[in-house]
Amino acid sequence: MNSRKDYKELRKTFDQAADLYQQARPDYPEELFDDLIHVANLKPSDHLLEVGCATGKATLPLARRGFSITCVELGAALASVARRNLVGMDVEVIAGRFEDWRPEPGKGYDLVFAATAWNWVDPEVRYIKAWQVLRPGGHLAFWNAAHVFPDGGDPFFREIQSVYDEIGEGNSEGTPRPGELHEQREEIEKSGLFEVVHTRHFDWERIYHVDEYVKLLHTFSGHILMEEWKRDLLYNEIRVRLNRRPEKSVRRHWGAVLHVARRKD
Repeated sequence: MNSRKDYKELRKTFDQAADLYQQARPDYPEELFDDLIHVANLKPSDHLLEVGCATGKATLPLARRGFSITCVELGAALASVARRNLVGMDVEVIAGRFEDWRPEPGKGYDLVFAATAWNWVDPEVRYIKAWQVLRPGGHLAFWNAAHVFPDGGDPFFREIQSVYDEIGEGNSEGTPRPGELHEQREEIEKSGLFEVVHTRHFDWERIYHVDEYVKLLHTFSGHILMEEWKRDLLYNEIRVRLNRRPEKSVRRHWGAVLHVARRKD
């Protein structure tokens, strides 16, 4: 992202993919939630605040574990889908900007967490706001699902790069290996408001059939904002190449770094 304006515009794009998000985006590993609960010493009925719940990909696993969750989601369409997905759970979904949201007076949360959303919150505000709404001794946790490429990874991703280059959408940075995703420990500590108590890398794999993979791509801001001719050319080439495979699918590795930090009092 080139500027604050860029990310503020980009983060609005996900609402356009609300109907695809739940089915296309990956589920997070159950072990990640178990690790988070252990490190943050969470107990059933604790009050959690989620920043940017989207359709509830991370909300549902935690709600099923007995936590009371308030979600603040920027996109109205995403918030609407989340409410449907979380019916019957002790979850409240509020549509709005986390930066502007105000909790009930006197209410302090045991955990503030964000799943593939923290980097979309204003960096000048996010740590201050999280600190303000947490109870003394409460925790902040966040992680981002990202593409990682292991030894023996699916060669499709290297092969398709020539098409991205052809339409002017190539990625010069490359794809990190599992365990090499950027850790934000220094950023957290620099805020002066939190002490990092835990970081852990997770990686997992999911197989996408042709149409499933195209749907996944259409939940990414860069693909949503592509010029139509570029997107049509790219998706057509993806379909052609994957349909040539006997299994008509692609194997994609995901990675995430769980960060957990304790509020300084």
